[in-house]
Amino acid sequence: MEEAIFQAFSRQSRVVKALTISFPSGYHPNVTDSAATNLQPGFFAEEIETMPREMLETIQLQRLQTIVRRLRDHVPVMAERLAGIGDPASLDDLTRYPFLKKEDLRNNYPFGLFASPRADLARIHASSGTSGKPTVVGYTAEDVRIWSECVARCLRGAGIEPGWWLHNAYGYGLFTGGLGLHGGAEMAGIGVIPISGGNTERQLMLIEDFAPEAICCTPSYALTLAEHLAERHKKSPMQVGILGAEPWTDSMRSAIEAQLGMIAVNIYGLSEVIGPGVSCETAHRDGLVIMEDHFLPEVVDPETGEPLPDGEVGVLVLTSLTKQAFPVLRYWTGDLCSIRRDPSPCGRTHARMSAIVGRADDMLVIRGVNVYPSQVEHTLLTIKGASPHFQLVVTREGNLDTLMVRCEHDGTGGPPEVIQAAVVAALTSALGITATVSIHEPGSVPRSEGGKLSRTLDQRNLA
Repeated sequence: MEEAIFQAFSRQSRVVKALTISFPSGYHPNVTDSAATNLQPGFFAEEIETMPREMLETIQLQRLQTIVRRLRDHVPVMAERLAGIGDPASLDDLTRYPFLKKEDLRNNYPFGLFASPRADLARIHASSGTSGKPTVVGYTAEDVRIWSECVARCLRGAGIEPGWWLHNAYGYGLFTGGLGLHGGAEMAGIGVIPISGGNTERQLMLIEDFAPEAICCTPSYALTLAEHLAERHKKSPMQVGILGAEPWTDSMRSAIEAQLGMIAVNIYGLSEVIGPGVSCETAHRDGLVIMEDHFLPEVVDPETGEPLPDGEVGVLVLTSLTKQAFPVLRYWTGDLCSIRRDPSPCGRTHARMSAIVGRADDMLVIRGVNVYPSQVEHTLLTIKGASPHFQLVVTREGNLDTLMVRCEHDGTGGPPEVIQAAVVAALTSALGITATVSIHEPGSVPRSEGGKLSRTLDQRNLA
């Protein structure tokens, strides 16, 4: 069916591919390396990436119908929630279905929302959860292939050419970043240096010795590498940076581009949907192109959940259209952004989202790790002498985010320094990052005064 639709529109698609849209000159004012300024978006699957929207929406509807049926047939929890709601007859019917939220994943930990049996899984990944338990997601072999294809589109769109080398400094393991970018690069014919995170001295040595044309890592780590290269009086060989997994600003982008002489491209993803590769900027950097044939986006009002028109900022809601093992229907990401659907400067016709401008909940993203206040509370309750009253203070010292946990002792458990050491160790284990902990007298940490208590104080100036 999809092949027939595709063939019917192929002639029209070739017209769209030929479309050229002028782009403002000097769009990369901070990039001084001539090779980087001349980069142009490439294509990995041009017919798909430039298909007319009428064709795209036809395929989206067919895939949405398939996913709804898959959830009803293979996920008892979702079958119960979808009872009485018929199959979608149009994309507008998507709003009839309930949102899937983070707590649903927590309540069905670890495999309650899987739509494939364990024997069919090729891989699982996980990210930090709200109660100390991770959010677990699964992939069939076909899911992994689709994931790699999405990332391959991102890398080629960013201007990375087959035969180049990608220095992959995202973490490998349960975190989706490292393996997600790795698979996509290999599918796109891009060589991978799988260095993973940490060990900065080794990273610098390999960058100098191997001279990779591209890098993927967090924006803050890109700045760290830039500073170390400057101290060594070394010029970066890299022309493209695929940066994500934490919030970053235009000023940080400018600093990265100026110091490393490359373009800095924003990539977005989340493990609940697939991982990195849900959307990514092209070399033009005019919004993050969403892989709409695999992920159906909505932007809704944070308070009411009602759909918002294109251009308005709200919560990004995503439906996976092709995921087999862990399909999600109207997943409430909590990320705030806007969407536009006009063709991009490179001729891509899929919708583009803005960079994430904030969160609709109290989750913090610190050095690529999701941190929830409820995780901290859960951990403090396990420490003798620690009170459950606390405040999280996030700052950006130099290039790296730092987390301070201000908490109280309850008069038991020994001296404050003993409690502090216990809290540091427990939080490091629970969160996966090191936090600074300060212990205060009872009553020192802010309490609720009738309204909702905000336990986070973000001083990074991310606006």
